[in-house]
Amino acid sequence: MNLKEPFVITISREIGSGGHTVGRILAEKLNTFYFDKYLIESLEKRFNLTASGIEKLKGEKKNWLADFIQFITPVPSAKTLGIDQRYTQEFRMDVTTDDIYKAETEILKELSKEGSCVIAGRSGFFVFKDHPNCLNVFITAPEENRVRRVMAKQGLTEESAKALVKDIDQTRENYIRRYTGTSRYDARNYDLVLNAHGHTEEELANIILSYIQDC
Repeated sequence: MNLKEPFVITISREIGSGGHTVGRILAEKLNTFYFDKYLIESLEKRFNLTASGIEKLKGEKKNWLADFIQFITPVPSAKTLGIDQRYTQEFRMDVTTDDIYKAETEILKELSKEGSCVIAGRSGFFVFKDHPNCLNVFITAPEENRVRRVMAKQGLTEESAKALVKDIDQTRENYIRRYTGTSRYDARNYDLVLNAHGHTEEELANIILSYIQDC
């Protein structure tokens, strides 16, 4: 991957692995945009975007991202958009329709045209499979580590945290299989797979940077 050219880095991760934070830190280190679930949902709500709606705007040659790009920071966050960023929101098991998936895909592709970016989740590894300058990363961690992290973040009992981790793992796997025809656990989907065990989020971000520089 060439950092001197427009690039996309996708961060896929297991719940409780710290991957979301790794993506944010990486974007900060690269001084580039960071797009996550909160931001994409905010775009959909702010502009009332659907797949057909985006196509209509593109047909009218309107830049529907212009206003948005003007007020976000170089590394946008949920706070920038006035969204409640409580940890529990990351794990809502919403039912995603085909139309929403198509809309998100269009949004991500349009956002990437605005410049380099780091994207957390959202099937990014599949959406950008044909991108000429893309790095796909998957972050995993032992189940016990993930459960402890969820317990600490949400104040859950061990039993409840285990159930949540299991449910979210299955929900995300079902989603990926439905819309990409592959498994999120298939290492062939990624350029780099990292085990978060024994590493801080900062260290993981630095590992990714080192990998990029060595490519």
